[in-house]
Amino acid sequence: MSKESSLTIELIPDHQQGGFTARVPDIPAYGEGETEADAIADLEQALRGYLEEFGLEDALAQVNKPALRQVNWNLAQLVGG
Repeated sequence: MSKESSLTIELIPDHQQGGFTARVPDIPAYGEGETEADAIADLEQALRGYLEEFGLEDALAQVNKPALRQVNWNLAQLVGG
């Protein structure tokens, strides 16, 4: 990953409490907020803190490009095994 590459973030809705958690899958930094935008902004601050603590090279070494695949599964059929 180059220093100018985009990052993939995961947005996780909290169905019980409301709001969202945002994270970069490979870096232990999380953001939370009432909206997706709030969670992303909080994640940005968390990433800044991570970079200050551990450095850019550490973060770049951890980030992996995910291998995403689309599969067509019938979830109801998976329940019965």
